[in-house]
Amino acid sequence: MSGNTGYAEIATYFRQQIADGTLAPGDKMPTQKQVREQFGASIATVNRAFQMLKAEGLTAARVGQGTTVAERPRVASTATARLRRISRTGRAYGPRERSVDHDARLLSCADSEVADELGIDLHDEILVRRRVYMQGDVRTIASFSFIHPRGWAAVPEILSSEPMGRFWQKDYMERTGRTTVKLPERRGARLAYPYELSMLGVDAPPNAAVPVLVLLNTWHDEDGPLEHWQDVFAPGLYQVDEE
Repeated sequence: MSGNTGYAEIATYFRQQIADGTLAPGDKMPTQKQVREQFGASIATVNRAFQMLKAEGLTAARVGQGTTVAERPRVASTATARLRRISRTGRAYGPRERSVDHDARLLSCADSEVADELGIDLHDEILVRRRVYMQGDVRTIASFSFIHPRGWAAVPEILSSEPMGRFWQKDYMERTGRTTVKLPERRGARLAYPYELSMLGVDAPPNAAVPVLVLLNTWHDEDGPLEHWQDVFAPGLYQVDEE
């Protein structure tokens, strides 16, 4: 990347470096002079890119140290960004990221929105897998996967609460010969449910109205919907997609 590079492209480059762990929390960012030389950009363009990264909570300015990668970013990656990172690096987690509280169970689908996403009737049986993503010691995302019966019929391993070694749909495609396609990611806001706040470790008064950001992703194969994701971001965090 060089020559007439815009500030948004420069910010995207470093955002991706941070997401992949090439630049880890606490690492010094290149100087603005180095970035100008790397991208052939003006000082105003580089400065604007750095301001964007700081505003997103990805970097911080330290007296005597210049700009560093934030130790505790106020952001968490989207599901789409996580999948892109896995494709690029083979790593399921970013720097200081992990997942806990894994659970899988067969349930009657009582949520009309989920039933519509999976193309099933209300109260049909589905598999619900859930986990909590953490950044260091901070709970960032309560993540839910709602899976159509075709999923566990082909890949019964997903009935276990144990984390999968890789994205289970790869096994599904290999075993069935079907290709899965993800629809565009959708983003919105709503009030959190009490169990979501509990998963995220949010101590809120009973019946408190706590707004949260929610990302929705749905996969289809040739027979229709297969899996629906809902990622619920902790209050005070916002999502970042490195591209």
